[in-house]
Amino acid sequence: MLDVKKDFPILKKNIVYLDSAATSQKPLQVINAVSNYYRYTNANIHRGIYKLAQRSSRLIDSARAQIAKFIGADPGEIIFVRGTTEAVNFIASRLSPKIVTLSVLEHHSNLVPWHILASERSIQLEFIPVSSEGLLDLEEYQRLLRLEPRLVAFCHMSNVLGTVNPAKEIIKRAHEVGAVTLVDGAQSVPHLPVDVQDLDADFLAFSGHKMCGPTGIGILYGRKELLQAMPPFLGGGDMIKRVYLRSFRPNDLPYKFEAGTPAIVEAVGLGAAAGYLQSMDMDLIHQHEREIISYTLERLEEIPGVKVFGPDAQAKGGVASFVLNGVHAHDVAQILDQYGIAVRAGHHCAMPLHDKFGVPATARASFYLYNTIEDVDKLVEGIYKVKQVFKN
Repeated sequence: MLDVKKDFPILKKNIVYLDSAATSQKPLQVINAVSNYYRYTNANIHRGIYKLAQRSSRLIDSARAQIAKFIGADPGEIIFVRGTTEAVNFIASRLSPKIVTLSVLEHHSNLVPWHILASERSIQLEFIPVSSEGLLDLEEYQRLLRLEPRLVAFCHMSNVLGTVNPAKEIIKRAHEVGAVTLVDGAQSVPHLPVDVQDLDADFLAFSGHKMCGPTGIGILYGRKELLQAMPPFLGGGDMIKRVYLRSFRPNDLPYKFEAGTPAIVEAVGLGAAAGYLQSMDMDLIHQHEREIISYTLERLEEIPGVKVFGPDAQAKGGVASFVLNGVHAHDVAQILDQYGIAVRAGHHCAMPLHDKFGVPATARASFYLYNTIEDVDKLVEGIYKVKQVFKN
């Protein structure tokens, strides 16, 4: 088991933080990278010839290279965006597929952009069903591929059920019918070893704040030839190579898609986060969380009236969404908070998935590399206290 709580200052407080699927806590290595940038380096990039500006440029370029290494990409394929949501909207605005295949597991951020696109253009949306165990129906997916979708967009790991989808297989089948693939890696990249070359992904999106990095920064990875064929997303600033009164020439990749001054310090912080996670080894992080979630499911099963959604521990990441009979999820979370236990309650930006299981909301405990077995025990103790309050 990993022992890294000492790296996270906020966890020195009397808190059991179990909401990493929403946002992760930040280690000192990231906090210091952000603080030191503002203290010693702050300047705009790729313009100034003075030393401070050159140092700032080197730092963001180094961060891009670090992040590229983290997912097995080329730095020119790494586009800085505000987060996974912006990345999906980016792709929806640049591509015009006639048929898009999604899944019932999707976060709203991988549903609503396609709804908007469908309202503006004549496109067809199809959905891979999910079983009662929380697994995608791959036989139905194969049937949907007969419609020859131009894009298959899916989450690598569900933020509600923790289901880790067989991304490599989904991508392989999509490519067999000529479809481009977009992987929502917001929940997987922070927790699992993810290599875009191994997956053969066309696009991969993820957010910095879920992987020990700052908020307001994320990544869109795109296969180089696809990015080169796409028009710019926004205009102005660093995405320009040459401007005339009546025309312009866009910059080379990746700057072609990065208009204006980027989130420099956030990118530097994300580079530090990627370096921190690599120093831990992603296989070890995955194994640590597998042990945590296995223990969690065993303990929750002991509690009368608790129902956990999703597959067993071998098919999921560190997420346990549950309901307690006779108690609303919001009440569960509020009472747990009184004992210093932070869990999320609600639909977790996945209303259709909750509709599938016939519940309006769940309480969700989500784990990361800094959580321990003791945190799980405190969660279970807290749920028993909830039951006492409601005499459940």
